[in-house]
Amino acid sequence: MPVTLILTAIVLLFAAVAAMSLRNLVHCALMLAISFSGIAAIYLQLNAEFVGFTEILVYVGAVAILIVMAILLTRSGEAPDKSVLTSGWAAGVAVTAMVFVILGWAILNSTGLPSTVTSAPSATVKNIGDVLMTTYVLPLEIIALMLTAAMIGAVIIAFREEEPKTKMEDGRWKMEQPSTPSTPSMPSSILHPPSSTGGQP
Repeated sequence: MPVTLILTAIVLLFAAVAAMSLRNLVHCALMLAISFSGIAAIYLQLNAEFVGFTEILVYVGAVAILIVMAILLTRSGEAPDKSVLTSGWAAGVAVTAMVFVILGWAILNSTGLPSTVTSAPSATVKNIGDVLMTTYVLPLEIIALMLTAAMIGAVIIAFREEEPKTKMEDGRWKMEQPSTPSTPSMPSSILHPPSSTGGQP
């Protein structure tokens, strides 16, 4: 097994663990982008150029960047002044390791794996690109329009007017109540007129 493939897998695992363990959402999104890049690098090293480049264009260039933009626009990336890791990071790592072991055992003991090494497919990235730009160009454009509409809708939802918030001492946010116009106070002489004594006016 090549050394570069092992190093890429190690970086991918560390980035995936960091993406689910960090508290700040922006840091988690950046770690997720690194994970997608590691998956693309593994595909490219396995001579799956089309899947690798698709991973870079779709997941790294679109999905990860859209997640970062959504977090920044909704201002949800601010974390309180606590530890960097979440409270349940150990349970998350344990569940991830368990799922990894189960999937690895299922793949290695699967009867669907070919017994002999098959040759690489003859289709190249150029052939797939020619088919996408000729035969399947209409579905490709429809999908692009749907993604654009979804991104515009996310931006509109993020920019909805919200009530002003103030930050309290413990790091939480408190909604400010709208101030009501103050009514002018009446003079005390009008509210409590002086009482007349002795028949004088």
